[in-house]
Amino acid sequence: MKEILYLEIPTPNTQSVCTWLQEEFKPRTGEKHITPDGFRLKFPFTDATKTEPNELSAFLWSLQRTTYLKVFRVGNPPKTDQQQFIQQLETELRQQFPHQYPEPPEIDLSQQSIFEALADNYPLTVKYFQKMPNGDSDLQRVYWWEKRWREGVLNPKKPKQIIFSVPDSSTNSTPQYDLIYVGGALGVIHAAVMARLGYRVLLMERLPFGRMNREWNISRSEIQSLIDLGLFSKAEVESLIAREYKDGFHKFFDANNPPVAKAPVLHTPTVLNVALDAEKLLRSCGEKLRQAGGDIWDETEFIRADIASSQVLLKSLHLPTQSERIATGRLLVDAMGTASPIAWQLNGGRAFDSVCPTVGAVIDGGFEPDVWDSKYGDVLNSHGDISRGRQLIWELFPGAGNELTFYLFHYHQVNPKNPGSLLEMYEDFFTILPEYRRCDLDQLVWKKPTFGYIPGHFSARSRDRKVAYDRLIAIGDAASLQSPLVFTGFGSLVRNLSRLTDLLNTALKHDLLQVKHLNQIRAYQSNISVTWLFSKGMMVPTDRHLPPQKINSILNTFFGLLASEPTAVADTFIKDRADWWTFTRLALKAARTNPKLLVWILDFITFNEIIRWMFNYLNFTVLALVSGLLSWVPRFSRWIQPWLEPRYPGIWMRLLTVSYALTDGLGQPQTPGNKLVQVKSPV
Repeated sequence: MKEILYLEIPTPNTQSVCTWLQEEFKPRTGEKHITPDGFRLKFPFTDATKTEPNELSAFLWSLQRTTYLKVFRVGNPPKTDQQQFIQQLETELRQQFPHQYPEPPEIDLSQQSIFEALADNYPLTVKYFQKMPNGDSDLQRVYWWEKRWREGVLNPKKPKQIIFSVPDSSTNSTPQYDLIYVGGALGVIHAAVMARLGYRVLLMERLPFGRMNREWNISRSEIQSLIDLGLFSKAEVESLIAREYKDGFHKFFDANNPPVAKAPVLHTPTVLNVALDAEKLLRSCGEKLRQAGGDIWDETEFIRADIASSQVLLKSLHLPTQSERIATGRLLVDAMGTASPIAWQLNGGRAFDSVCPTVGAVIDGGFEPDVWDSKYGDVLNSHGDISRGRQLIWELFPGAGNELTFYLFHYHQVNPKNPGSLLEMYEDFFTILPEYRRCDLDQLVWKKPTFGYIPGHFSARSRDRKVAYDRLIAIGDAASLQSPLVFTGFGSLVRNLSRLTDLLNTALKHDLLQVKHLNQIRAYQSNISVTWLFSKGMMVPTDRHLPPQKINSILNTFFGLLASEPTAVADTFIKDRADWWTFTRLALKAARTNPKLLVWILDFITFNEIIRWMFNYLNFTVLALVSGLLSWVPRFSRWIQPWLEPRYPGIWMRLLTVSYALTDGLGQPQTPGNKLVQVKSPV
């Protein structure tokens, strides 16, 4: 018996596929015999003395809300008949069961509740959101987030204009604030740091302040930046930690992989091993912001910004009262995340190259005792092959007490036909969670959902994405500040917080707030610009049918390679700290270990993307060489700062940017030290 065909059929209705196979599919050769899960195709014996059958056996099964088919050969059916049958079966299956990309229905919440509106399309999602304390408002948020994301993807060349350039005469002469942040999740962390430096800060948030639809994990070495910048003491950071793990696991399904693409579990004990109490972190940052004289306007929706040469005038709507709120500031900071209308306007048709639609939930008990040990985290895990055109990946992170946080996501190419659906993902989540971890959903204590769109931008150079405008700058997910493998905007922001804060502090002190200066304030890393190929290798292009095991084969090859290295190598690579030699050595080792790896990836990336990656790698190589030759520049820049900065602030900022490009930009961050000092607002 030998497997000769393995297909993923992109429909959750396995029974309809089985009915079609058994009743409607008419093979042009052989004698068809129905079986419970498919059929057998028998062929006459070619040898009169032969006693074993010559047949092809096709059968179906269901996993991950999708359907899979395999065909096995028994004996020696005629090769020509076999090839014709396989070609006919695959062609007719693709025609009968093409990819479907459902859209959420249009709803009117004045006529019905969100639960009533979505029950027919997403029954499990509605059922379990009803069990959550704020399920009604949270499900509305999921729906709103998906609709807003879809609008941006479907109309990328015609984004709604919400940033306007206006003459100075249309604004007041004296701005109320130095910094106005729009977006209160990642925004409040940065805002609190800047307020403690002496700037007048306003934070604006659409939701009630302190609410989070994600949990955050990080490592101790990375969260140290919050201590180095003086935002928190060591004791305060300890109070924010919900749990610290002994180890984190990475394992991808490999039952259908070739032997070269099977891999052991990769252990990363210091990657994402610290679970933070995200809402407590937000509240603490909010308190520090207010203590430093800052203001928070929550339940306030950003409407538009009028930018003059001397200030920004921001118009917003206070949602509970439907009253207009107006504020003026020296600089507007966009921290609105992936759905930011500012990011869409600035970047037009290329706001993001990829996205991870991510859903999940926090539970507070309900698992059987032996299902999971809370001393461990599941960092990256797949328990099946490609599902309806996506390679689904799980994360599991224990929190305080009996809490467990789950995420289900996939790497996805932004496509107008297929933007990526949170609601479809939630229906998947509630269907297949028991497959992933043994549990009874009705016994789980549902605390809150976790969801969002995590963006990715494949930067070829430091300035190929717009993150700034005159008196405006984007941070976090709005700036596509994301790592290719496991980190969201939170991890990337925290790891680059010192760099971003130092540069922004310099710009504000010297009023260097034009786009030519602000565009230098970004967290670009040339070592990340080459690793985007790995996340690209996790994406199934829209309307493509890849061999179901292909993504898992790619992932197992690479993560198996990391598992064979010392723990520090995997830690360095996954935390975006890999230098040129480490990256090059691992890439060459992967090619030697599995020569088919590059062929597998080339099957679903374009020639232009290959050229683009080669340019990235060349740029990384040049910068690594330059960094070695100019390793004295960071020390020299600090030495000359007292003389250069007050006389030539623009030149100083440029030198500071170069200094960071030679260190942080290559994954080797500078030590914050005492670079940042409190300033008095110049206005």
